[in-house]
Amino acid sequence: MTAVPISLEKEVARRRTFAIISHPDAGKTTLTEKLLLYGGAIQKAGSVKAKQGGGHATSDWMELEKKRGISITSSALQFEYEGHCINLLDTPGHQDFSEDTYRTLVAADCALMLVDGAKGVEPQTIKLFKVCRDRGLPIVTVVNKMDRPAREPLDLMDEVEKTLGITIVPRTWPLGSGESFLGVYDIARQEVNLFDRTAHNAHRSRVAVTGPDDPSLRERLGEWAHDKFVEELALAEEAIEPFDRARFLRGEQSPMFFASALTNFGVENILQHFLELSPPPGPLKTVDGEIPPTESFFTGFVYKIAANMDKHHRDRIAFLRVTSGRFERGMSASHVRLGREVRMSHPHRFFGQERVTIDEAFPGDVIGLINPGLFRVGDVVSSGPKVEVRNFPRFAPEIFAQVRPREPSMSKGFTKGLHQLGEEGVVQVFWPRTGAREPILGAVGELQLEVFKHRLEMEYGTEIVIERKPYERARWLRGVTSELLTLLPMVVLDESTRPVALFKSEFEIDYAVKRYEGLELLEHPPSEEDKA
Repeated sequence: MTAVPISLEKEVARRRTFAIISHPDAGKTTLTEKLLLYGGAIQKAGSVKAKQGGGHATSDWMELEKKRGISITSSALQFEYEGHCINLLDTPGHQDFSEDTYRTLVAADCALMLVDGAKGVEPQTIKLFKVCRDRGLPIVTVVNKMDRPAREPLDLMDEVEKTLGITIVPRTWPLGSGESFLGVYDIARQEVNLFDRTAHNAHRSRVAVTGPDDPSLRERLGEWAHDKFVEELALAEEAIEPFDRARFLRGEQSPMFFASALTNFGVENILQHFLELSPPPGPLKTVDGEIPPTESFFTGFVYKIAANMDKHHRDRIAFLRVTSGRFERGMSASHVRLGREVRMSHPHRFFGQERVTIDEAFPGDVIGLINPGLFRVGDVVSSGPKVEVRNFPRFAPEIFAQVRPREPSMSKGFTKGLHQLGEEGVVQVFWPRTGAREPILGAVGELQLEVFKHRLEMEYGTEIVIERKPYERARWLRGVTSELLTLLPMVVLDESTRPVALFKSEFEIDYAVKRYEGLELLEHPPSEEDKA
Protein backbone atom coordinates (compact mmCIF):
# COMPACT_ATOMS: atom_id res chain seq x y z
CA MET A 1 0.00 0.00 0.00
CA THR A 2 1.25 3.48 -0.85
CA ALA A 3 2.47 5.57 2.09
CA VAL A 4 -0.19 8.00 3.29
CA PRO A 5 0.67 11.68 3.83
CA ILE A 6 0.21 12.64 7.45
CA SER A 7 -2.00 15.59 6.39
CA LEU A 8 -4.62 13.16 5.03
CA GLU A 9 -4.69 11.26 8.33
CA LYS A 10 -5.17 14.52 10.23
CA GLU A 11 -7.96 15.70 7.95
CA VAL A 12 -9.78 12.38 8.30
CA ALA A 13 -9.37 12.33 12.09
CA ARG A 14 -10.88 15.79 12.58
CA ARG A 15 -13.98 15.18 10.46
CA ARG A 16 -17.42 14.18 11.68
CA THR A 17 -20.23 13.43 9.23
CA PHE A 18 -23.69 12.81 10.66
CA ALA A 19 -27.39 13.06 9.90
CA ILE A 20 -30.29 14.11 12.12
CA ILE A 21 -33.37 11.87 12.10
CA SER A 22 -36.73 12.40 13.78
CA HIS A 23 -40.48 12.13 13.53
CA PRO A 24 -42.08 15.21 11.89
CA ASP A 25 -42.39 18.21 14.23
CA ALA A 26 -39.82 16.97 16.75
CA GLY A 27 -37.73 20.09 16.07
CA LYS A 28 -35.11 18.74 13.66
CA THR A 29 -34.84 21.84 11.50
CA THR A 30 -34.63 24.06 14.57
CA LEU A 31 -31.85 21.93 16.08
CA THR A 32 -29.98 22.05 12.77
CA GLU A 33 -30.12 25.84 12.82
CA LYS A 34 -28.92 26.01 16.42
CA LEU A 35 -25.98 23.68 15.78
CA LEU A 36 -24.99 26.02 12.96
CA LEU A 37 -25.38 28.96 15.34
CA TYR A 38 -23.09 27.43 17.97
CA GLY A 39 -20.67 26.32 15.28
CA GLY A 40 -20.34 29.93 14.15
CA ALA A 41 -21.71 29.15 10.67
CA ILE A 42 -24.54 31.67 11.11
CA GLN A 43 -24.77 34.71 13.35
CA LYS A 44 -28.49 34.61 14.00
CA ALA A 45 -30.98 31.73 13.94
CA GLY A 46 -34.58 32.00 12.79
CA SER A 47 -36.92 29.40 14.20
CA VAL A 48 -39.40 27.42 12.12
CA LYS A 49 -42.20 29.53 13.57
CA ALA A 50 -40.74 32.60 11.92
CA LYS A 51 -41.22 31.17 8.45
CA GLN A 52 -44.76 32.48 8.03
CA GLY A 53 -43.37 35.93 8.52
CA GLY A 54 -40.84 35.53 5.74
CA GLY A 55 -37.92 33.91 7.54
CA HIS A 56 -36.86 30.35 6.84
CA ALA A 57 -34.30 27.82 7.93
CA THR A 58 -30.82 27.99 6.46
CA SER A 59 -31.00 24.37 5.37
CA ASP A 60 -34.26 24.81 3.44
CA TRP A 61 -33.90 25.91 -0.18
CA MET A 62 -37.08 24.84 -1.95
CA GLU A 63 -39.85 27.44 -2.18
CA LEU A 64 -42.45 24.98 -0.88
CA GLU A 65 -40.30 24.30 2.20
CA LYS A 66 -40.25 27.98 3.05
CA LYS A 67 -44.02 28.29 2.64
CA ARG A 68 -44.90 25.16 4.59
CA GLY A 69 -42.24 25.42 7.31
CA ILE A 70 -41.03 21.84 6.75
CA SER A 71 -37.98 20.11 5.32
CA ILE A 72 -38.68 17.97 2.27
CA THR A 73 -35.22 17.81 0.74
CA SER A 74 -31.85 16.91 2.20
CA SER A 75 -29.00 19.40 2.39
CA ALA A 76 -25.32 19.10 3.19
CA LEU A 77 -23.95 21.78 5.52
CA GLN A 78 -20.33 22.11 6.65
CA PHE A 79 -18.89 24.17 9.50
CA GLU A 80 -15.87 24.25 11.83
CA TYR A 81 -16.06 23.89 15.59
CA GLU A 82 -13.17 23.56 18.06
CA GLY A 83 -10.75 22.19 15.48
CA HIS A 84 -13.24 19.77 13.95
CA CYS A 85 -14.74 19.92 10.47
CA ILE A 86 -18.40 18.96 10.75
CA ASN A 87 -20.54 17.78 7.86
CA LEU A 88 -24.19 17.93 8.86
CA LEU A 89 -26.48 16.05 6.49
CA ASP A 90 -29.92 17.56 7.06
CA THR A 91 -32.57 15.02 6.10
CA PRO A 92 -36.22 15.52 5.12
CA GLY A 93 -38.41 15.85 8.19
CA HIS A 94 -41.56 14.61 6.49
CA GLN A 95 -42.39 10.90 6.50
CA ASP A 96 -43.36 10.96 2.81
CA PHE A 97 -39.68 11.35 1.97
CA SER A 98 -38.31 8.32 3.80
CA GLU A 99 -36.40 7.17 0.72
CA ASP A 100 -34.48 10.45 0.49
CA THR A 101 -33.63 10.11 4.18
CA TYR A 102 -32.40 6.55 3.61
CA ARG A 103 -30.07 7.67 0.83
CA THR A 104 -28.69 10.42 3.05
CA LEU A 105 -28.04 7.96 5.90
CA VAL A 106 -25.87 5.93 3.52
CA ALA A 107 -23.54 8.94 3.42
CA ALA A 108 -23.42 9.41 7.23
CA ASP A 109 -21.07 7.90 9.81
CA CYS A 110 -23.37 8.56 12.76
CA ALA A 111 -26.96 9.61 13.43
CA LEU A 112 -28.48 12.01 15.93
CA MET A 113 -31.98 10.82 16.81
CA LEU A 114 -34.35 13.52 18.00
CA VAL A 115 -37.23 12.61 20.34
CA ASP A 116 -40.04 14.93 21.44
CA GLY A 117 -39.96 15.24 25.25
CA ALA A 118 -43.75 15.04 25.49
CA LYS A 119 -44.51 12.47 22.77
CA GLY A 120 -41.56 10.11 23.17
CA VAL A 121 -40.85 7.51 20.48
CA GLU A 122 -43.11 8.03 17.44
CA PRO A 123 -43.72 5.85 14.35
CA GLN A 124 -41.27 7.60 12.01
CA THR A 125 -38.61 7.43 14.74
CA ILE A 126 -38.98 3.66 14.85
CA LYS A 127 -38.74 3.36 11.07
CA LEU A 128 -35.64 5.53 10.78
CA PHE A 129 -33.99 3.88 13.78
CA LYS A 130 -34.33 0.55 11.99
CA VAL A 131 -32.67 2.03 8.90
CA CYS A 132 -29.75 3.23 11.07
CA ARG A 133 -29.46 -0.15 12.75
CA ASP A 134 -29.45 -1.91 9.36
CA ARG A 135 -26.70 0.48 8.25
CA GLY A 136 -24.72 -0.16 11.45
CA LEU A 137 -24.73 3.53 12.40
CA PRO A 138 -24.06 4.55 16.03
CA ILE A 139 -26.91 6.68 17.37
CA VAL A 140 -26.92 9.64 19.77
CA THR A 141 -30.37 10.34 21.30
CA VAL A 142 -31.55 13.89 22.02
CA VAL A 143 -34.77 14.58 23.95
CA ASN A 144 -35.96 17.93 22.60
CA LYS A 145 -38.60 20.49 23.55
CA MET A 146 -37.82 20.40 27.27
CA ASP A 147 -39.01 24.03 27.39
CA ARG A 148 -42.53 22.56 27.13
CA PRO A 149 -44.21 20.21 29.60
CA ALA A 150 -42.37 16.92 29.14
CA ARG A 151 -42.53 13.37 30.43
CA GLU A 152 -40.27 12.22 33.24
CA PRO A 153 -36.70 11.53 32.06
CA LEU A 154 -36.68 7.99 33.50
CA ASP A 155 -39.94 7.19 31.66
CA LEU A 156 -38.48 8.45 28.39
CA MET A 157 -35.32 6.39 28.87
CA ASP A 158 -37.40 3.29 29.59
CA GLU A 159 -39.61 3.80 26.53
CA VAL A 160 -36.67 4.26 24.16
CA GLU A 161 -34.98 1.12 25.50
CA LYS A 162 -38.11 -1.05 25.28
CA THR A 163 -39.34 0.26 21.93
CA LEU A 164 -36.03 0.40 20.07
CA GLY A 165 -34.08 -2.30 21.85
CA ILE A 166 -31.02 -0.20 22.66
CA THR A 167 -29.43 0.62 26.02
CA ILE A 168 -29.72 4.30 26.98
CA VAL A 169 -26.98 6.03 28.95
CA PRO A 170 -27.84 9.66 29.89
CA ARG A 171 -24.99 12.15 29.42
CA THR A 172 -26.95 15.21 30.56
CA TRP A 173 -29.93 15.49 32.89
CA PRO A 174 -32.65 18.16 32.71
CA LEU A 175 -33.27 20.70 35.45
CA GLY A 176 -37.07 20.88 35.28
CA SER A 177 -39.28 21.09 32.19
CA GLY A 178 -41.69 23.53 30.61
CA GLU A 179 -41.47 27.04 32.05
CA SER A 180 -39.25 25.74 34.85
CA PHE A 181 -36.62 24.23 32.50
CA LEU A 182 -33.48 26.07 33.58
CA GLY A 183 -30.63 24.00 32.17
CA VAL A 184 -28.90 20.63 32.28
CA TYR A 185 -26.55 18.72 34.54
CA ASP A 186 -23.56 17.47 32.56
CA ILE A 187 -23.01 14.00 34.05
CA ALA A 188 -19.59 13.38 32.51
CA ARG A 189 -18.21 16.73 33.68
CA GLN A 190 -20.23 16.78 36.91
CA GLU A 191 -21.29 20.37 36.42
CA VAL A 192 -24.60 22.21 36.19
CA ASN A 193 -25.20 24.48 33.18
CA LEU A 194 -27.86 27.14 33.81
CA PHE A 195 -29.02 29.12 30.77
CA ASP A 196 -30.58 32.50 30.12
CA ARG A 197 -32.93 33.14 27.23
CA THR A 198 -31.94 35.58 24.50
CA ALA A 199 -34.10 37.91 22.39
CA HIS A 200 -36.27 35.77 20.09
CA ASN A 201 -33.94 32.83 20.88
CA ALA A 202 -31.83 34.00 17.95
CA HIS A 203 -28.44 34.17 19.68
CA ARG A 204 -26.31 31.87 21.80
CA SER A 205 -27.65 31.53 25.34
CA ARG A 206 -25.56 32.84 28.19
CA VAL A 207 -24.57 30.02 30.50
CA ALA A 208 -23.63 29.92 34.19
CA VAL A 209 -21.68 26.89 35.38
CA THR A 210 -21.96 25.61 38.92
CA GLY A 211 -21.89 22.36 40.88
CA PRO A 212 -24.86 20.19 41.93
CA ASP A 213 -24.25 21.01 45.61
CA ASP A 214 -24.05 24.78 45.12
CA PRO A 215 -26.57 26.43 47.54
CA SER A 216 -27.47 28.95 44.85
CA LEU A 217 -28.74 26.08 42.66
CA ARG A 218 -31.18 24.99 45.38
CA GLU A 219 -32.26 28.59 45.75
CA ARG A 220 -32.87 29.02 42.04
CA LEU A 221 -34.64 25.68 41.54
CA GLY A 222 -36.60 25.76 44.76
CA GLU A 223 -36.60 23.12 47.50
CA TRP A 224 -39.00 20.66 45.87
CA ALA A 225 -37.47 20.83 42.36
CA HIS A 226 -33.93 20.53 43.72
CA ASP A 227 -34.80 17.49 45.84
CA LYS A 228 -36.54 15.91 42.84
CA PHE A 229 -33.48 16.53 40.64
CA VAL A 230 -31.09 14.97 43.19
CA GLU A 231 -33.38 11.95 43.69
CA GLU A 232 -33.88 11.30 39.95
CA LEU A 233 -30.19 11.66 39.23
CA ALA A 234 -29.29 9.22 41.98
CA LEU A 235 -31.80 6.68 40.63
CA ALA A 236 -30.49 7.10 37.10
CA GLU A 237 -26.84 6.77 38.07
CA GLU A 238 -27.61 3.67 40.12
CA ALA A 239 -29.65 1.98 37.39
CA ILE A 240 -27.72 2.82 34.22
CA GLU A 241 -24.74 1.02 32.79
CA PRO A 242 -21.42 2.87 32.50
CA PHE A 243 -20.97 4.46 29.10
CA ASP A 244 -18.87 2.27 26.82
CA ARG A 245 -17.79 3.96 23.58
CA ALA A 246 -17.03 0.63 21.91
CA ARG A 247 -20.62 -0.50 22.56
CA PHE A 248 -21.90 2.85 21.30
CA LEU A 249 -19.97 2.46 18.04
CA ARG A 250 -21.43 -1.05 17.66
CA GLY A 251 -24.95 0.38 18.05
CA GLU A 252 -25.60 -1.32 21.40
CA GLN A 253 -25.65 1.83 23.56
CA SER A 254 -26.98 5.31 22.86
CA PRO A 255 -25.95 8.36 24.92
CA MET A 256 -28.96 10.54 25.75
CA PHE A 257 -29.02 14.33 26.02
CA PHE A 258 -31.83 16.68 27.09
CA ALA A 259 -32.28 20.08 25.46
CA SER A 260 -34.52 22.77 24.07
CA ALA A 261 -33.38 23.61 20.57
CA LEU A 262 -35.84 26.51 20.45
CA THR A 263 -34.34 28.31 23.46
CA ASN A 264 -30.77 27.00 22.84
CA PHE A 265 -30.64 25.33 26.27
CA GLY A 266 -28.29 22.33 26.20
CA VAL A 267 -27.44 22.59 22.49
CA GLU A 268 -23.74 23.30 22.96
CA ASN A 269 -23.48 20.40 25.43
CA ILE A 270 -24.71 18.12 22.64
CA LEU A 271 -22.25 19.54 20.13
CA GLN A 272 -19.24 19.26 22.45
CA HIS A 273 -19.95 15.70 23.55
CA PHE A 274 -20.93 14.63 20.06
CA LEU A 275 -17.46 15.46 18.76
CA GLU A 276 -15.89 13.34 21.50
CA LEU A 277 -18.22 10.37 21.02
CA SER A 278 -18.91 10.12 17.29
CA PRO A 279 -16.52 8.34 14.93
CA PRO A 280 -14.43 9.90 12.15
CA PRO A 281 -15.13 8.77 8.56
CA GLY A 282 -15.09 5.00 8.20
CA PRO A 283 -14.11 2.72 5.32
CA LEU A 284 -16.06 2.41 2.07
CA LYS A 285 -17.72 -0.99 2.04
CA THR A 286 -17.56 -2.51 -1.42
CA VAL A 287 -18.84 -5.77 -2.87
CA ASP A 288 -15.28 -7.15 -2.56
CA GLY A 289 -14.16 -5.69 0.78
CA GLU A 290 -13.37 -2.28 2.29
CA ILE A 291 -11.35 0.79 1.30
CA PRO A 292 -10.00 2.80 4.28
CA PRO A 293 -10.47 6.57 4.18
CA THR A 294 -6.69 7.09 4.43
CA GLU A 295 -6.08 5.14 1.21
CA SER A 296 -3.95 7.25 -1.15
CA PHE A 297 -6.34 7.16 -4.11
CA PHE A 298 -9.61 9.09 -4.31
CA THR A 299 -13.01 7.40 -4.20
CA GLY A 300 -16.52 8.73 -3.70
CA PHE A 301 -20.13 7.79 -4.36
CA VAL A 302 -23.23 9.72 -5.39
CA TYR A 303 -26.06 9.50 -2.86
CA LYS A 304 -28.40 12.23 -4.10
CA ILE A 305 -29.33 14.10 -7.29
CA ALA A 306 -30.98 17.54 -7.13
CA ALA A 307 -32.26 19.82 -9.89
CA ASN A 308 -32.83 23.58 -9.92
CA MET A 309 -31.53 24.30 -6.41
CA ASP A 310 -30.90 27.88 -7.53
CA LYS A 311 -33.17 29.84 -9.89
CA HIS A 312 -30.05 31.42 -11.38
CA HIS A 313 -28.43 28.03 -12.07
CA ARG A 314 -30.84 25.76 -13.92
CA ASP A 315 -28.62 22.75 -13.53
CA ARG A 316 -28.60 19.35 -11.91
CA ILE A 317 -26.28 18.62 -9.01
CA ALA A 318 -24.90 15.25 -7.97
CA PHE A 319 -24.13 15.09 -4.23
CA LEU A 320 -20.98 12.99 -3.80
CA ARG A 321 -19.62 11.72 -0.48
CA VAL A 322 -15.82 11.54 -0.52
CA THR A 323 -14.77 8.18 0.93
CA SER A 324 -10.98 7.95 0.48
CA GLY A 325 -7.96 9.98 -0.54
CA ARG A 326 -7.96 13.66 -1.42
CA PHE A 327 -10.28 15.26 -3.93
CA GLU A 328 -8.83 18.15 -5.95
CA ARG A 329 -10.68 20.49 -8.27
CA GLY A 330 -10.11 19.63 -11.90
CA MET A 331 -8.97 16.08 -11.22
CA SER A 332 -10.02 13.18 -13.43
CA ALA A 333 -11.28 9.85 -12.18
CA SER A 334 -13.02 6.78 -13.52
CA HIS A 335 -16.81 6.72 -13.59
CA VAL A 336 -17.11 3.03 -12.76
CA ARG A 337 -20.60 2.36 -14.13
CA LEU A 338 -19.96 4.11 -17.44
CA GLY A 339 -16.37 2.87 -17.73
CA ARG A 340 -15.04 6.29 -18.72
CA GLU A 341 -12.92 9.09 -17.33
CA VAL A 342 -14.71 12.17 -16.01
CA ARG A 343 -13.13 15.51 -15.21
CA MET A 344 -14.54 17.22 -12.12
CA SER A 345 -13.87 20.86 -12.90
CA HIS A 346 -16.59 22.69 -10.98
CA PRO A 347 -17.02 21.17 -7.50
CA HIS A 348 -19.22 23.07 -5.06
CA ARG A 349 -20.04 23.08 -1.39
CA PHE A 350 -23.55 24.09 -0.41
CA PHE A 351 -24.99 26.08 2.45
CA GLY A 352 -28.73 26.16 1.84
CA GLN A 353 -29.07 27.89 -1.54
CA GLU A 354 -25.56 29.30 -1.47
CA ARG A 355 -22.88 27.49 -3.42
CA VAL A 356 -19.12 28.00 -3.12
CA THR A 357 -16.49 26.59 -5.46
CA ILE A 358 -13.97 24.46 -3.56
CA ASP A 359 -10.42 23.38 -4.39
CA GLU A 360 -10.19 20.24 -2.27
CA ALA A 361 -12.16 17.87 -0.11
CA PHE A 362 -11.40 14.93 2.18
CA PRO A 363 -13.16 11.74 3.33
CA GLY A 364 -16.41 12.59 5.08
CA ASP A 365 -16.97 15.73 3.01
CA VAL A 366 -19.89 16.12 0.62
CA ILE A 367 -19.32 17.95 -2.66
CA GLY A 368 -21.69 18.95 -5.42
CA LEU A 369 -20.82 18.16 -9.02
CA ILE A 370 -22.56 19.63 -12.06
CA ASN A 371 -24.46 16.69 -13.52
CA PRO A 372 -25.16 16.84 -17.29
CA GLY A 373 -26.88 13.45 -17.12
CA LEU A 374 -23.71 11.49 -16.23
CA PHE A 375 -24.49 10.58 -12.64
CA ARG A 376 -27.23 8.71 -10.88
CA VAL A 377 -27.66 7.59 -7.28
CA GLY A 378 -25.17 4.85 -6.36
CA ASP A 379 -22.52 5.78 -8.95
CA VAL A 380 -18.90 5.39 -7.83
CA VAL A 381 -15.99 7.56 -8.96
CA SER A 382 -12.43 6.35 -8.37
CA SER A 383 -8.91 7.46 -9.27
CA GLY A 384 -7.68 4.00 -8.26
CA PRO A 385 -9.13 0.56 -8.89
CA LYS A 386 -12.70 0.15 -10.09
CA VAL A 387 -14.90 -0.64 -7.11
CA GLU A 388 -18.56 -1.53 -6.77
CA VAL A 389 -20.79 -0.65 -3.83
CA ARG A 390 -24.13 -2.13 -2.88
CA ASN A 391 -27.14 -0.48 -4.49
CA PHE A 392 -29.38 1.69 -2.36
CA PRO A 393 -32.64 -0.15 -1.57
CA ARG A 394 -35.78 1.83 -2.19
CA PHE A 395 -39.19 1.94 -0.55
CA ALA A 396 -42.03 0.36 -2.50
CA PRO A 397 -44.55 3.16 -3.33
CA GLU A 398 -48.08 3.00 -1.96
CA ILE A 399 -49.76 5.84 -3.88
CA PHE A 400 -50.06 5.89 -7.67
CA ALA A 401 -51.27 8.49 -10.16
CA GLN A 402 -51.19 8.81 -13.93
CA VAL A 403 -50.07 12.26 -15.10
CA ARG A 404 -50.06 14.27 -18.32
CA PRO A 405 -49.42 17.92 -19.26
CA ARG A 406 -52.54 20.09 -19.17
CA GLU A 407 -51.77 21.52 -22.62
CA PRO A 408 -49.91 19.86 -25.54
CA SER A 409 -47.64 22.93 -25.70
CA MET A 410 -46.27 22.00 -22.27
CA SER A 411 -45.02 18.59 -23.39
CA LYS A 412 -41.37 19.62 -23.62
CA GLY A 413 -41.23 21.03 -20.08
CA PHE A 414 -43.25 18.07 -18.82
CA THR A 415 -40.83 15.53 -20.32
CA LYS A 416 -37.77 17.35 -18.96
CA GLY A 417 -39.26 17.79 -15.48
CA LEU A 418 -40.46 14.20 -15.35
CA HIS A 419 -36.98 12.91 -16.19
CA GLN A 420 -35.09 15.20 -13.81
CA LEU A 421 -37.45 14.92 -10.83
CA GLY A 422 -37.69 11.16 -11.30
CA GLU A 423 -33.89 10.97 -11.35
CA GLU A 424 -33.80 13.11 -8.21
CA GLY A 425 -36.16 10.70 -6.43
CA VAL A 426 -39.03 13.12 -5.80
CA VAL A 427 -41.26 10.34 -7.17
CA GLN A 428 -40.74 6.99 -8.85
CA VAL A 429 -41.72 6.97 -12.52
CA PHE A 430 -43.32 3.95 -14.17
CA TRP A 431 -44.48 3.48 -17.76
CA PRO A 432 -47.45 1.42 -18.99
CA ARG A 433 -46.29 -1.69 -20.82
CA THR A 434 -49.05 -1.33 -23.38
CA GLY A 435 -51.59 1.28 -24.36
CA ALA A 436 -51.27 5.03 -23.64
CA ARG A 437 -47.76 6.23 -22.87
CA GLU A 438 -48.81 8.48 -20.01
CA PRO A 439 -46.46 7.86 -17.06
CA ILE A 440 -47.62 6.59 -13.68
CA LEU A 441 -46.03 8.17 -10.63
CA GLY A 442 -45.37 6.12 -7.52
CA ALA A 443 -45.02 7.79 -4.11
CA VAL A 444 -44.78 6.82 -0.45
CA GLY A 445 -47.00 9.73 0.62
CA GLU A 446 -49.29 12.47 -0.64
CA LEU A 447 -46.73 15.24 -0.14
CA GLN A 448 -44.48 13.72 -2.81
CA LEU A 449 -47.20 14.25 -5.43
CA GLU A 450 -47.77 17.78 -4.16
CA VAL A 451 -44.05 18.56 -4.43
CA PHE A 452 -43.88 17.06 -7.92
CA LYS A 453 -46.82 19.20 -9.09
CA HIS A 454 -45.48 22.34 -7.42
CA ARG A 455 -41.98 21.97 -8.85
CA LEU A 456 -43.23 21.25 -12.38
CA GLU A 457 -45.21 24.50 -12.24
CA MET A 458 -42.53 26.64 -10.60
CA GLU A 459 -39.36 25.25 -12.22
CA TYR A 460 -40.54 23.91 -15.58
CA GLY A 461 -43.56 26.12 -16.34
CA THR A 462 -45.78 23.09 -16.73
CA GLU A 463 -49.27 22.46 -15.38
CA ILE A 464 -50.35 18.85 -15.10
CA VAL A 465 -53.47 16.74 -14.77
CA ILE A 466 -53.21 14.06 -12.07
CA GLU A 467 -55.49 11.02 -12.15
CA ARG A 468 -55.24 8.83 -9.06
CA LYS A 469 -55.07 5.07 -9.55
CA PRO A 470 -56.54 2.49 -7.12
CA TYR A 471 -53.28 0.60 -6.57
CA GLU A 472 -51.53 0.49 -3.18
CA ARG A 473 -48.67 -1.98 -3.67
CA ALA A 474 -45.81 -2.36 -6.16
CA ARG A 475 -43.81 -5.56 -6.58
CA TRP A 476 -40.89 -6.10 -8.95
CA LEU A 477 -40.97 -9.35 -10.93
CA ARG A 478 -38.06 -11.78 -11.22
CA GLY A 479 -37.89 -14.58 -13.77
CA VAL A 480 -41.35 -13.75 -15.09
CA THR A 481 -42.58 -15.22 -18.40
CA SER A 482 -44.36 -13.35 -21.18
CA GLU A 483 -47.46 -15.41 -20.39
CA LEU A 484 -47.47 -14.24 -16.76
CA LEU A 485 -47.09 -10.62 -17.89
CA THR A 486 -50.40 -10.90 -19.73
CA LEU A 487 -52.16 -12.68 -16.87
CA LEU A 488 -51.34 -10.16 -14.13
CA PRO A 489 -53.88 -7.32 -13.93
CA MET A 490 -51.47 -4.33 -14.15
CA VAL A 491 -47.80 -4.51 -15.12
CA VAL A 492 -45.71 -1.39 -15.72
CA LEU A 493 -42.01 -0.77 -16.39
CA ASP A 494 -39.64 1.17 -14.13
CA GLU A 495 -36.89 3.55 -15.31
CA SER A 496 -34.65 0.57 -16.14
CA THR A 497 -37.49 -1.19 -18.04
CA ARG A 498 -37.86 -3.83 -15.31
CA PRO A 499 -41.42 -5.19 -15.01
CA VAL A 500 -43.37 -4.11 -11.92
CA ALA A 501 -46.80 -5.44 -10.96
CA LEU A 502 -49.26 -3.08 -9.25
CA PHE A 503 -51.81 -4.45 -6.79
CA LYS A 504 -54.72 -2.97 -4.86
CA SER A 505 -54.11 -4.88 -1.63
CA GLU A 506 -52.04 -7.50 0.17
CA PHE A 507 -54.87 -9.93 -0.53
CA GLU A 508 -54.32 -9.51 -4.28
CA ILE A 509 -50.59 -10.17 -3.82
CA ASP A 510 -51.22 -13.37 -1.84
CA TYR A 511 -53.78 -14.51 -4.42
CA ALA A 512 -51.37 -13.93 -7.32
CA VAL A 513 -48.54 -15.87 -5.63
CA LYS A 514 -50.83 -18.83 -4.94
CA ARG A 515 -52.45 -18.83 -8.38
CA TYR A 516 -49.46 -18.33 -10.68
CA GLU A 517 -46.78 -20.97 -10.22
CA GLY A 518 -43.23 -19.64 -10.44
CA LEU A 519 -44.26 -16.02 -9.82
CA GLU A 520 -41.68 -14.23 -7.63
CA LEU A 521 -42.62 -10.82 -6.23
CA LEU A 522 -39.96 -8.52 -4.75
CA GLU A 523 -40.27 -5.28 -2.77
CA HIS A 524 -37.06 -4.02 -4.40
CA PRO A 525 -35.70 -4.28 -7.96
CA PRO A 526 -34.07 -7.69 -8.63
CA SER A 527 -30.54 -6.33 -9.09
CA GLU A 528 -30.73 -4.59 -5.70
CA GLU A 529 -32.16 -7.69 -4.00
CA ASP A 530 -29.21 -9.71 -5.32
CA LYS A 531 -26.70 -7.36 -3.67
CA ALA A 532 -28.55 -6.92 -0.37
